[in-house]
Amino acid sequence: MILPGLVSITFRQLSVTEIITRCNAAKLTGIEWGGDIHVPHGDLPTATAVAQQTRDAGLHVSTYGSYYRAGHDADLPAESVVATAQKLGAPIIRIWAGHQHSVDADADYWHHVAQDCRKIAILAADVGIKIALEWHQKTLTDTAAAATRLIAAVNHPNLSTFWQPRVKTNVDDNLEDMAAALPHLIGLHVFNWDIHTAARLPLADAASAWNRYLDEVPATTTCYASLEFVPHDDPELLNQEAAALHLCLNRAPFALPPNPLPST
Repeated sequence: MILPGLVSITFRQLSVTEIITRCNAAKLTGIEWGGDIHVPHGDLPTATAVAQQTRDAGLHVSTYGSYYRAGHDADLPAESVVATAQKLGAPIIRIWAGHQHSVDADADYWHHVAQDCRKIAILAADVGIKIALEWHQKTLTDTAAAATRLIAAVNHPNLSTFWQPRVKTNVDDNLEDMAAALPHLIGLHVFNWDIHTAARLPLADAASAWNRYLDEVPATTTCYASLEFVPHDDPELLNQEAAALHLCLNRAPFALPPNPLPST
């Protein structure tokens, strides 16, 4: 079951209230709240208030989109991230696997990042929250092989991963990349960027690609496909982008139930 959502950093310029209002209008059911603007790391009162506001609007907190960099705990303590996610009622915390290209990282850096991923996975497991890696360039998940290596090195059941298409990569290569993520998949970030320029394009133009990606997700998987980025970062285009996402998700066998997930 794949559910429609939004990553709040898509509209960093909007308030929490505005994002919630626009999500409801676009019939999106969950929000990944970002830790940089909308729910700052360590700001527990804000996390509590946003959790309540999200629930009151009939929406779900799908994820806490933290900017925790595994291997760099001194920059942002894991305990602060987990505590914030707990107040937010987030079932998942998204993290980044360091900030080096996998080919440039030495053995010590790999070990340090893996150990830190394991540390936050254990901390989060203690309060019933899952940890998900960001599938991203200039981290130790910047290739399928690197991500697979990292997950194996961490070797903890509470570590999963999100997946998103690689920028400037074609559909067939992305499908090969996605295959490595599927055994650990817990969420999708959805967007359409030009393969040559990385300009943000309408999602409808990539419907055939996204249909192929979504078809790879096992029917037994329950996760969010969350819109991340829209053309020109324009909030007025959210309904258009959400409509394209709904068309992809509403193909059999991905029919949305009336109340897909319990409130957190």
